[in-house]
Amino acid sequence: MRQVSQAGVTRVAPARIAPARVTPARAGAGPVGAGPVGAGPLAAEPTRWPDVANVPRSPARTAIARAVFARAIAKLQVRVLLPSGRCTGGGGPGTPEMVLYRPDDFFARIGAGGLIGFGESYMAGDWDCTDLTGLLTVFASQLATLVPPPLQRLRRLAVRRHPPTEDASEDGARDNIHRHYDLSNELFALFLDETMTYSAGLFETGAAGTPVAQAELLAAAQRRKIDRLLDLTRVGPSSRVLEIGTGWGELAIRAAARGATVRTVTLSEQQRVLAARRVADAGLADRVSVELRDYRRVDGEYDAILSVEMIEAVGERYWPAYFTALDRLLAPGGRIGLQTITMQHERMLATRHTYTWILKYIFPGGIIPSVTSIEDSLARFTGLRVAGRYDFGADYARTLRIWREQFCARREDVHDLGFDEVFHRMWLLYLCYSEAGFQSSYLDVCQLLLVRDS
Repeated sequence: MRQVSQAGVTRVAPARIAPARVTPARAGAGPVGAGPVGAGPLAAEPTRWPDVANVPRSPARTAIARAVFARAIAKLQVRVLLPSGRCTGGGGPGTPEMVLYRPDDFFARIGAGGLIGFGESYMAGDWDCTDLTGLLTVFASQLATLVPPPLQRLRRLAVRRHPPTEDASEDGARDNIHRHYDLSNELFALFLDETMTYSAGLFETGAAGTPVAQAELLAAAQRRKIDRLLDLTRVGPSSRVLEIGTGWGELAIRAAARGATVRTVTLSEQQRVLAARRVADAGLADRVSVELRDYRRVDGEYDAILSVEMIEAVGERYWPAYFTALDRLLAPGGRIGLQTITMQHERMLATRHTYTWILKYIFPGGIIPSVTSIEDSLARFTGLRVAGRYDFGADYARTLRIWREQFCARREDVHDLGFDEVFHRMWLLYLCYSEAGFQSSYLDVCQLLLVRDS
């Protein structure tokens, strides 16, 4: 096993939560989504991936899915290649090409699970694509029109609801965070930059770099993003700073380097351990405390409160508790810097009760807010208001592209950590799916300045 060191992380053993290895049934494919299409489906381990290994069977739903897909694909600038060699879709040469290896299983999964089935069919290897981000960007840009209006009216009867076990209560939030962020510090170090920052970077206008230099470029973008938030909240010598959602510690380190005293809280044990080590290595342990603590259990009074892409994990039901906590903890005259992924308000309202592939496999218990929903929650439950807003969704697309490229380049290292091919395809789909969301403007990201009404 090779050893790779980055940001204080040395890989010498498999991840603590390591899916069982699965041997691909296809021959020697390169990084899927970034290179040649593979040669067929996988054999998923049933105990690890039950809904990938087992194909649901419902002839009526399968037939409906087949008809809806054919209607939708005819209008899109994509090509779909069938096992017979026949090509469908509205795109010509040069447009993203989706290769269907097992059409019957593909349509059966979509018929039973909608977009969850679409994702599971990719994980199973039922289909592939050399330009996965491009394909998903086309889909995302036309998402509202893919399903005919009569079927959209039946949507509430077909979509799955959020499982009660993924509710973001105090106990549930710990479990949800554990399932994603405690996968392995080593895994995240493979595709993040040296700052170990897992959120949108802020690039300089016109900045560019070769693939070799992308990691350095991203590290600068991450520090620029953090510094903008610290400037926004006027963090400096003697500032009392609270960070909700530690990540791996870069924001806390940069705040403490300005002379601030920082308290940062997380629900991820692996993040807490590595963040505390990085703080100590920076010589700032006397200024920063890293705690395993729920935001609802934080006390004290702070001049600046920072929370970067953490609200997405709070859950709509707990927005009042989250914003009430911010209001309660903010000192008079203090400022809050909130970075959040957002979507349009109408789209959020239409999808907020839908259980999606991302929620099932990547971020259980979460919901992406709209800026309107944040403003409404502040007005209803706090004395806070939005005093400033900066959107930079294109920068998130660029951040995700770099993560995807680095993840694909480290494919063997991912497998050496004990993660199987189904996991690799799941994670790649997540990165491409997210990148497509920002490329198509279905998603955005913003920094918000919150202040208390005087």
